[in-house]
Amino acid sequence: MEWTIQELAARAGVTSRTLRHYDHVGLLAPSRVGANGYRYYDFSAVARLQRILLMRRLGMGLPAIAEVLADEVDTCDGLRAHISELEEERDRIERRIRSARHTLEALRSGAEPQMDVMLAGFNDGYKDEVISRWGESAFQAGNDWWHGKSLDQQRAWKRDAEDLVAAWVAAAEAGVSPTSEHAQSLAARHVRWLSRIPGTPTAEGDRERSIEMVECLGDMYADDPRFAGMYRDAAGAAFVRDALRAYARTRM
Repeated sequence: MEWTIQELAARAGVTSRTLRHYDHVGLLAPSRVGANGYRYYDFSAVARLQRILLMRRLGMGLPAIAEVLADEVDTCDGLRAHISELEEERDRIERRIRSARHTLEALRSGAEPQMDVMLAGFNDGYKDEVISRWGESAFQAGNDWWHGKSLDQQRAWKRDAEDLVAAWVAAAEAGVSPTSEHAQSLAARHVRWLSRIPGTPTAEGDRERSIEMVECLGDMYADDPRFAGMYRDAAGAAFVRDALRAYARTRM
């Protein structure tokens, strides 16, 4: 099946002049030129045009697009890359829609959106760490779960998290041992909190990976400056780490 330049331009939402320009700069040649001088485009040309138009929407210049297309081995590779980029674009749009809906909900309830709720993904700030340790699916499951909550549900979750942190801080300030019953009850509460997050080993009931995750999180709390302030100071974060480690090794 083939399309004339006018048919392709109309379907793609561009002008015939644009398609001729793409041919002129070596981006998209017609599949054939008829004896009457008409340009015709087959499926492969249409697939290539899809790639070009997507990259243009992403803000890429024609020379950069030419480099990308030159590196593609065949049409199937190009289509796979095209699908991946479309999925990423879809995810970005969906995040914006969810953010706008939450902002609208917050405004209707008289709340201040920026101060009231984390409108970004649940674990966006730790994307690389989550993916490297637990995989892309775990990262996406956490974000999908978070964005599936209403504004009130997100607020409730944040309150639970803040209450848990406050309980840890109080225990650290009281000077209790990380292996004490009080500290271990907090560790159990922490693990139950984690098990409510889809995609985590604790949610999936994977004991070995759950133990590894709890120990890794404890290490991150103690080693990452972002958490030291959350748990009062470095000593408080170390207390949480030691309590979680003890719980993971003896009670999970």
